[in-house]
Amino acid sequence: MKIERDASLQPYNTFGIDAKATLLAEFTSVEELRELLQNPEVQALPKLILGGGSNVLFTQNVEATVLLNRIKGITQTPEPDEKHVLVTSGSGETWHELVLYTLENDLGGIENLSLIPGTVGAAPLQNIGAYGVELKDTFVSLEALEMATGNVVTFNKEQCGFGYRESVFKKEAKGQYIVTSVTLRLTKEHTFNTSYGAIQDTLAQQQVRDLSLRAISEAVCHIRRSKLPDPTQIGNAGSFFKNPEIAQSMFEMLRAQYPGIPGYPVSPETVKVPAGWLIEQCGWKGKVLGNHGVHKDQALVLVNYGGAAGNDVKALAYEIINSVEEKFGITLTPEVNII
Repeated sequence: MKIERDASLQPYNTFGIDAKATLLAEFTSVEELRELLQNPEVQALPKLILGGGSNVLFTQNVEATVLLNRIKGITQTPEPDEKHVLVTSGSGETWHELVLYTLENDLGGIENLSLIPGTVGAAPLQNIGAYGVELKDTFVSLEALEMATGNVVTFNKEQCGFGYRESVFKKEAKGQYIVTSVTLRLTKEHTFNTSYGAIQDTLAQQQVRDLSLRAISEAVCHIRRSKLPDPTQIGNAGSFFKNPEIAQSMFEMLRAQYPGIPGYPVSPETVKVPAGWLIEQCGWKGKVLGNHGVHKDQALVLVNYGGAAGNDVKALAYEIINSVEEKFGITLTPEVNII
């Protein structure tokens, strides 16, 4: 078990920010994690868990022990109804690798979540979602190590308190647990979700006549690659802001002033408005500020062109928040964790 001191985090975050950690170590099992947490040096510092580092913006050096989650392994358990399978994945698996595993085994439910960056362990923390599907739709349970006791605790769906990019692990349980495995209930007899318009359009362009899990996954991958920059080429963390939900009455008022404003009903009283549209209307799309800026194809994505400091990106984010609030009266919330 190796512990590095004053270690660069640049290789471990997709923004490519060169922050340093007081201590850095990785774990590949629950036993290794327990051993690390019993180390006196590790115990003396706050802990930060990193998986893929795809949802974090470092604005300073991290005076903590940064623990890299590398718990691997995927297993299946058939359900009694023979129509479903429980799939349990180690939390250190790459999320898209889990999606590919389900495609290879003809198991449905997460194909719309293809190509989302990050690890399996990070997925329930913010209830990842895309193209009409959220993690909670297939989620059964997770196991997590309680840092204060070293005990492994099971959380079911209700206990996770899932919301829009939210869970109990971002609220009252924040910083108390480390997810070690996630179990999903997937289908052997499939119902395809192509309700998201871009999927239907892409399937039509690709002349797909017979729907399949793989066809939907490939359509989603095509859409994501066309809209989102590859973090190995340009530093970014994907969508930086959540899509805000506003009152139906406010949406109607805004639509009278801005007839082109898009909105998607969440409930009879609430409408979700695309944050990217709001940002673009404020003139930010494609804006370059030295070595950072807003991506030219997707206004939701803030980018590091090379050498940007985390505080530069943070300052840009809050300029965008202020301009959207001033123009539309809507407050954007970052989806990325700013540290």
